[in-house]
Amino acid sequence: MFCAELKSDTLKGIVNIISTLIDEVKFTITPEGMTLKAVDAAHVAMIEMDVGKGAFESFTATDSEIGLDLDKVKGVLKLASSGDVIRMEQDESHGRLVFKVGNITRRMNLVDTSSMSDPKVPQLSLTANISVSVDELQKGIRAADTISDHITLKAGADYFELSCEGDTDSVSLRLGKDVLPALDTDSEVCSMFPLDYFSNIVKAVPSGTMVNIELDNDYPVKLLFGLADGNAKVNYLLAPRIESE
Repeated sequence: MFCAELKSDTLKGIVNIISTLIDEVKFTITPEGMTLKAVDAAHVAMIEMDVGKGAFESFTATDSEIGLDLDKVKGVLKLASSGDVIRMEQDESHGRLVFKVGNITRRMNLVDTSSMSDPKVPQLSLTANISVSVDELQKGIRAADTISDHITLKAGADYFELSCEGDTDSVSLRLGKDVLPALDTDSEVCSMFPLDYFSNIVKAVPSGTMVNIELDNDYPVKLLFGLADGNAKVNYLLAPRIESE
């Protein structure tokens, strides 16, 4: 059993983040909230999300799993205005989730979760820890979009840098320690990543959000941030692009 109400902006933020990787998702639901773990088809990136009951206007649930087609949920979101409250209620007898937006009721068949696995989240201890506004990251992404298909992240004792180098052009965004809320690293670190994956997740994070970046040499980068006033937590991992000698 699952019945909840949440603001349309909160649901939109959750759906936008997840849909950067996958179209269908399995939520594990408990009386305390809902969680998910998912990997994209190419196994380049994974996401772990924990949406606590505090993210909802109301939340009542028992232990269960539900599978959702995110494109269909986006269709529901188009029916709602900013600030609207969306009600979701599981219809177990028909295998559906019922959405209510104002006077509109949308009944959606649930996706079979039997073939959806729970990927294991790697435990990484990374050298550099940087806190930066997503608005700064989005500036760097906009500058890099037409230059190359990969992006390099670097961090040192007094700076954090995004750079992108193509055949003829290059661009970089360098932020000093004086403008970063946090920067902690024992040594200079550098890794390269596929720009499309990094760009998609950064563009999906709501403006004004603070992102914590954990980085090391030729290791996955970890992006951690909150949604819904910190009541939803996201851990995004992206594998590095390692160039052969």
